[in-house]
Parts: sequence; C-alpha cells; structure tokens
Amino acid sequence: MAESQLNITDQPHLDKRLEELAENIDAMFLLFNAMIVSLMQAGFACLEAGCVNSKNVTNILMKNVLDMFICGIFFWLIGYSLAYSPGNAYLGYSHWAGVGVPEGRLAHWFFQFVFAATAATILSGAVAERCNFTAYIVYSSVISGFVYPVVAHWAWAEGGLLAELGYRDFAGSG
Repeated sequence: MAESQLNITDQPHLDKRLEELAENIDAMFLLFNAMIVSLMQAGFACLEAGCVNSKNVTNILMKNVLDMFICGIFFWLIGYSLAYSPGNAYLGYSHWAGVGVPEGRLAHWFFQFVFAATAATILSGAVAERCNFTAYIVYSSVISGFVYPVVAHWAWAEGGLLAELGYRDFAGSG
C-alpha cells in the first residue's frame, strides 16, 4: 500500500470530516431547539384546558393535537415550498411536498414547521369554546400552508420582498 492510503490525517480528508461534523452539530442544534419550541404546544394545550369549562377540555386538547398534524401536513405539502424554495420576491415555487429538498435541509424543515404550528396555535386560546372545530381546522391549514409561509418568504428567504428592502428579523423580534 502506498503511504497516502495509510495516512488518514491528510488535510483534505480532515477538512471534509470537519465540514460533516459542523453540519451534524448544526442539525442537532436545530432539532434540539425545535423540540423546545414544540413544547410550547403542550403549554398552550394545558393553558387552554385550564381556562375552559370542564365539558370542553377534551375538545380543546383534541384541537391542539390535531393542530400539529394539520400544520405538519400543509407545511410539508406547500408551506415550506412557498417559504424557503427558490422563487421570486413574493413566493417560492419549487420543492412541492418536499420533492427535491436537499437532505441537509430536513432539520431546517422541522425547525420551521414547529414555528408555523406555533403561529397557528396562538389563536387557539382566543377562540376556545367560541369556534366550530371544522372552521378551526380550515384556519389552521390556511395559516400553516399559506399565510405564515408567504410572510416567512418575504422576511427570511434570499431575495424575499422585505429582505431586499433591508428588513432584518431575528426570530420574530423585528
């Protein structure tokens, strides 16, 4: 065997391994923080369950659980594409239903999904005991599949409308 085959400490090999390690640490950090944000869903559910009549607790809890599922489906089908795929200043228009999304972006997808779900769930407490369940599911799908992604594209996507105007936002702090 040649000496270069035995020596795994050559610089290109180390650089590649270091880059892979950095990507994995970034993904782990995103997933960890996404899990922390997803705990907000449980907090919203507990808060709402404590604020409604006992006869409506099951309805509130079911609404919060289904909210995550509905948001997940619609954000996967169209939301992430509208928000973070290449497009114009107003919308992204590729990677529908996750097709063509690079493998390294899956942690980013999950991180953005929990924020979209949280944005949809915030209204849940305001309409507790006041809103038809079907109407809330429609609202949740529209918020997570269209409204939140369009605004996210404007602010956070490369070439987004607000980003091009100089707007900078750090996790919603404006």
